[in-house]
This record gives sequence, C-alpha cells and structure tokens, in this order.
Amino acid sequence: MAAGSMFNESLRHPLSGPRGIWSFLHIDPVLMLLLLALIAGGLVVLYSGADQNMAVVKAQGVRMGVALVVMLVFAQLDPSVFRRWAPWLFAAGIAGLAAVLLVGVGAKGAQRWLAIPGLPRFQPSELMKLVVPMMAAWYLSRHYLPPRLRHVAVALLIALVPMAMIILQPDLGTSLLVGAAGIFVVFFAGISWRLIGAFFAMVSVAAPLMWFFVMRDYQKQRVLTLLDPQSDPLGAGWNIIQSKTAIGSGGMDGKGWLQGTQSHLEFLPESHTDFIVAVLAEEFGFVGMLTLLVLYMLIILRCLYIAATAQDSFSRLLAGALTMTFFIYVFVNVGMVSGLLPVVGVPLPLVSYGGTSSVTLMAAFGVLMSIQTHRRMISA
Repeated sequence: MAAGSMFNESLRHPLSGPRGIWSFLHIDPVLMLLLLALIAGGLVVLYSGADQNMAVVKAQGVRMGVALVVMLVFAQLDPSVFRRWAPWLFAAGIAGLAAVLLVGVGAKGAQRWLAIPGLPRFQPSELMKLVVPMMAAWYLSRHYLPPRLRHVAVALLIALVPMAMIILQPDLGTSLLVGAAGIFVVFFAGISWRLIGAFFAMVSVAAPLMWFFVMRDYQKQRVLTLLDPQSDPLGAGWNIIQSKTAIGSGGMDGKGWLQGTQSHLEFLPESHTDFIVAVLAEEFGFVGMLTLLVLYMLIILRCLYIAATAQDSFSRLLAGALTMTFFIYVFVNVGMVSGLLPVVGVPLPLVSYGGTSSVTLMAAFGVLMSIQTHRRMISA
C-alpha cells in the first residue's frame, strides 16, 4: 500500500522524485551533463584559439544557448511526430537544395546559402543532416526488416540524391555527412554483409569517376596535399604542416592555456574553427586530447544505448544513424587536422566556432532525448 501511495503521489506531482524534473523536461540527465561539459570546455579552448577575443566567445555562447533551446524543443516532441513529418520535411529540404542551386547566395566560390527577406541567411544542406536519416528511417521502418534489395535501393536514393545536390554547391564535407547519415540507417536496418561488400565495391568503382568528372580542382589538391604536404609547404600544404607541428609540440601535458605559439603567432590558420583541435593539443597536450576523446566516446556510448533501448524500429534506426553521424564529425575533423584525412571543412562538433552546425547537432540530440524519455512503460 505504501508503494502504491508513493506511485499515486508521483503522478499528482510530476516534479517530485529523483528524476521528476528530468522526466518533466524530457531530458536525459547523463547525456545533458556530458554535452554541457563538452560545450564549456569548448568555450575555454575557443577563447585561446580566437586570440582571447571575448566577443567571439560571447557570440559562440549565444549560439550554444540557442542550440540548447532548440534541443529542448525537439526533446518535447514525441518520436511519432518526427515519423509523421519525415516525408514533408524531406520534400521541403529537397526544394531548399534546388533553390540554392538556382538562386542561392554565393561566398568564396561556393553557393550554399538561401537569403529570404526578413530572415537570416541559412544553409538548407545543414537541415538535411537531420532530415535524410529521418526519411530513410521512416521508409525502412514501414517494411519488414532486414530490408529487401529494392527497399535498400530506395533508401540509398534517399541519401544519395541530396548528397549529389550538395556536392554541386560545392560542399564536399557536408555532402559526406548527409550521405553517411542515410547510409547508416540502411546499415542498422540489418542488411547482409554481401550487400555491404557490394556497396564498397561500387564506391571503389565510382571513386575514379568522381576524381575525373565530379571533384573540383581545389578538392583534388586537398587529396594530393594529404599524400605529400611538403610538395607545397608555403601553399596548399601549409595548413596541415602547421597543424601537425602544433599537435606534436604539445607533448604530454601541453604548453599551457593561452601559451600556444602556433596559433597565437598566427602560424596556424582557422585556429578557432576547423583547426581548433590543434590549439587544444598544443596547449593541453596528450592529456587534453585524451580527455576530449574520452568525452566524445562517452557521449557516443550513451547515444548508442538510447538507440539500442528504443522501442520501435523507426526510433532505433534514427537514433543509431544520428549517433554515428556525430561520430563521423569527430573522426573526420580529428583525422584531417592530424594529417590522416583530406581537409574537407568539417568542424569539431560543439567546440569549433560556428552556429548552424551546432544548432543542427543539438537538434539531433534533442531527437535522441525524445526517443529516450518518451518510451512507454511495458508491464510485465
């Protein structure tokens, strides 16, 4: 009777109990704590990477505040809302990408933004990082899993069509993230290893074709620079050489906060955006890098747990794909800054200076929190 009365009391007062406030706000406390730790650490590193420019840190803080609000809003929505709206959001996203190609705003040789009167300009491609896996999960969850070959083909088209449209802008980094998000949905749907092998064979065949017919000259130069950065040390190879120098000079425990020479003497370009991890490695050393990577790993493990315990196939596929897309963010940025991957303009998630990608990422975490906190209790 006492246990029953306590249960009834918790129903009357949803904010009571150890998890009351978290459940009421639909926030996963473990994931929230990890994200706040990452954002706070990112602002500390950004202050140094931006050459102690407090205006940059304040602007980033405002962006992160907006991103947290967006995450909270998405967390309130039941996963069925995302499933119901997925086709309409996908159609709107494709229309936005088409509009970019026709009437988009250009900058630095790329046409990636839409400028609508009365609204700040934005990149429709950023929204597709969330919409593409949502649409692919919606489609595959409507069929028996593991999917048949024709269903796999349709799901891949859902990912590859917007990916191709984004490549035309051109924006190779975002296109890879969008394509990967959709392909991860197909992978988590349970396709056979034979199909996975066939897919990688198709990629191997398509790679030379992309080199000769799709990739721009500057994109080819990035690949060649990866293979031999010393071939043009004062030009194309400068970024990688200086980044590797900064990372190596940090040693075990770094030179100390605000004491990095590569960034503060302006040897390291884009030190507050794409190459901010080199600033962290130089000033905090191997210990700082290990701390950052462990924090990312804990976030990814928590998200994979949410995906594994989701109660329907749509939620499992979507949560798994969003988690692995976040992993790709980290992997590609750290890989390109350390000279293991070509420079493709992928920021370090929630650490690099920038607003649009942070809002998109936090919206994805809001979806994950929605999946975790809207789970129905199943009676034994």
